[in-house]
Amino acid sequence: MNNETAFDFFHGSYDIVNRWRTDFLDPADGDDRWEEFPGTSQASVHFDGRASFDEVSFPTKGFAGLTLRLYDPAADAWSLYWASKRTGTLFPPVSGRFGDDGVGVFLGDDEHDGRRVRVRFIWSEITPDSAHWEQAFSVDGERTWITNWHMWLTRSVR
Repeated sequence: MNNETAFDFFHGSYDIVNRWRTDFLDPADGDDRWEEFPGTSQASVHFDGRASFDEVSFPTKGFAGLTLRLYDPAADAWSLYWASKRTGTLFPPVSGRFGDDGVGVFLGDDEHDGRRVRVRFIWSEITPDSAHWEQAFSVDGERTWITNWHMWLTRSVR
């Protein structure tokens, strides 16, 4: 996979099956419940494959957001920026790259419920018509990760 244009697969409409942990940070406290809900995404590619944009909606949850992905050729890395419709704010980016195995790993620092967290996004299982995204948080300097959200994206036939 060419890291420079790694997100060029992500264009068009997608149906999403989301599965997230009801407690993003503390599954060790016995709360290991997961919730499943639908979503949709409209994605586009720009700058000859070096930028990617999508708007995602979660109708049963009442929120939506945007992701802007930008490729930095000097660093051979992508930066992914999430903006929430609920807050109208841009979250700190996660940055990283795709490996030879086609899996993209992106890391950054953020805050969740007042706690500083290290964030990891993984893009995997990429085909022309589907992909998998997951999010995990670490509160112990990346020694352990709590995977708290999965998205299975399938190209829509609309």
